[in-house]
Amino acid sequence: MRAEKRAWWKEAVVYQIYPRSFADSNGDGIGDLPGITAHLDYLKDLGVDVIWCSPIFASPNRDNGYDISDYYAIMTEFGTMADFDEMLHAIHARGMKLVMDLVVNHTSDRHTWFLESRKGKDSPYRDYYIWRDGKNGGPPNNWGSVFSGSAWEKDEASGQYYLHLYAKEQPDLNWASPRLREDLFRMMRFWSEKGIDGWRMDAIGKIGKENFDDGPIVPGALFGSFEPACHHTETTHRYLRLMRENALAGYDLMTVGEADGTVEQLLRYADAEDGELDMMFSFEHNDGLNDGGELGKWSDHGAPLTDVRRILNKWQTGLQGKAWATVYLGNHDQPRQVSRYGNDSELFRTRSAKMLATMIHMMRGTPYIYQGEELGMTNAYYTQLEQYRDVEVYNAWEQWVASGLVDGQDMLRYFARLARDNARTPMQWNREENAGFTTGTPWLPVNPNYLFINAADQVQDPDSVYSYYKQLIHLRHTCPVVVYGTFIPLLEDDPCVYAFAREMGDQRLTVLLNWTDRKVRCKTVSEGSGQVLISNYPTHQTGLLQPYEAIVYLSAAQPG
Repeated sequence: MRAEKRAWWKEAVVYQIYPRSFADSNGDGIGDLPGITAHLDYLKDLGVDVIWCSPIFASPNRDNGYDISDYYAIMTEFGTMADFDEMLHAIHARGMKLVMDLVVNHTSDRHTWFLESRKGKDSPYRDYYIWRDGKNGGPPNNWGSVFSGSAWEKDEASGQYYLHLYAKEQPDLNWASPRLREDLFRMMRFWSEKGIDGWRMDAIGKIGKENFDDGPIVPGALFGSFEPACHHTETTHRYLRLMRENALAGYDLMTVGEADGTVEQLLRYADAEDGELDMMFSFEHNDGLNDGGELGKWSDHGAPLTDVRRILNKWQTGLQGKAWATVYLGNHDQPRQVSRYGNDSELFRTRSAKMLATMIHMMRGTPYIYQGEELGMTNAYYTQLEQYRDVEVYNAWEQWVASGLVDGQDMLRYFARLARDNARTPMQWNREENAGFTTGTPWLPVNPNYLFINAADQVQDPDSVYSYYKQLIHLRHTCPVVVYGTFIPLLEDDPCVYAFAREMGDQRLTVLLNWTDRKVRCKTVSEGSGQVLISNYPTHQTGLLQPYEAIVYLSAAQPG
């Protein structure tokens, strides 16, 4: 195993902000940059090192900022460039860093490049996007969009189709164009010169399209998969090497890519010796648990420990010594982690939220906290379609329910469990109207449970989820074994307990996590002689774990 090189981003804890839902400073119901700046002391007190902001660039918001119309401007609802400069200065003044979301697989269809590109085949911007002639009276191939429906949209003026792997308002960029690449690299250098500290790269594994053949069709699916031609291609790696040379070199940046795939595929991006990026997000512990069949992600399938452990252990051991990992459960594209993996009932929410946090923060890799996780925020459990705002929800409804293929009540139940808007409800700051998020009408309905789940209450409570997160973050900052220790799976066949160890030098951490709502016997592991480093219960019994108990023992490393 290679000797681990130290780096600031390995020792950091990252906090993801979804700006639209974080804090509204002007009463328009939409979170903004001054709202973020006003709450930086809250994040500093929590102890996080890096703030990752979901997109703040100008956008018509068909996909909440992931459809960018101007890479050099701030979204009007979020503020001005002066607001950004003030926020960045305030972040740095508090000793924290800022990572921005880089969306360069596609733009908005209102971006100047696309508006020029669609003027005709002779436009100098035509090759900035992917245009193709139709086939047999239909689209160029059978590919389906991530957001349901065909991945091709016909432009009546020219008679050609443009590719959109996501919404039709998000046309894919053509990275094969040298002029496009240089424009993107120039933009990245602009923000680095402003002083940002890194990039989270959205859908980066799809930038290199190699062919446009029909894709395989899963039984029962309506469209073919674009994956073989558009994901993890050699062309993508070539473009990322060019990015590293022309846009990243010379800056001390943290880079993390988003590209679901296998351990072997993601190692190509983040190899410790010659990777293009510092680390990659793996989705398997999220998407790999969904079992909607022809419905894709939409299902009632749960998150059993046996599946979660198998997947997480595979990534921990598969990347160990080869690439740095990201460790997380929730983000803006996933439901709330305590609702998905834990137990969000009044009786067990706090315990299970702490248990899940212990798991993530004791693993090897950089931990990511999604806003509100540190409070144990839960799914919204909306009951009506009209309560949602997400394009993914409405596209799925159109494809499956409006067509008569799926019962509407079934789909609403799936949405309540898995829809992305569950994580996008406004941040719950206090018990005041709209959870203190806004004095106006919030863009997305506030979760009613803000009256007993909110930051104001928890910051003052030493037994709160928030206070527990502070302890975990402090341990990461003070115990090198938490960061750099070797990951060792334990009790891999236990149906109720997730256990693993971390070892570095003469220290060993033993982590025991009860994933159930009942007391369970824990098979013998070498925890008895160690001291309790952290736990979500005040007292303990050797060999017995309370419901959703998490306990970490610190002891001497085992010989051999």
